[in-house]
Amino acid sequence: MAEIKVDCTGETCPIPLVETRKALRKAKAGDIVEVIGTHPSSKKEIPMAVKALGLELLDIQEKDGVWRIRIRR
Repeated sequence: MAEIKVDCTGETCPIPLVETRKALRKAKAGDIVEVIGTHPSSKKEIPMAVKALGLELLDIQEKDGVWRIRIRR
C-alpha cells in the first residue's frame, strides 16, 4: 500500500481537484491519497468528487487555513 501526497498549497480551482483526480488514477486499490491545500472551495469540491467516484473519504483536517484531505482508493 502506498501513500501519495498531493500538495496544492496556494493553488486555486480547478488545480487541486485536477491534481487529486490524477493522483487517484495512478493509485492502486487500497492506496491512500493525501491532498494538502489552501483554497476553501476545493476543500468542499474534493470530498464531493470522492463521493461521486465511490471512494472512501478518510479524514478532513484544517489548521491555520491549510486543509488536508485523506482518501482511500
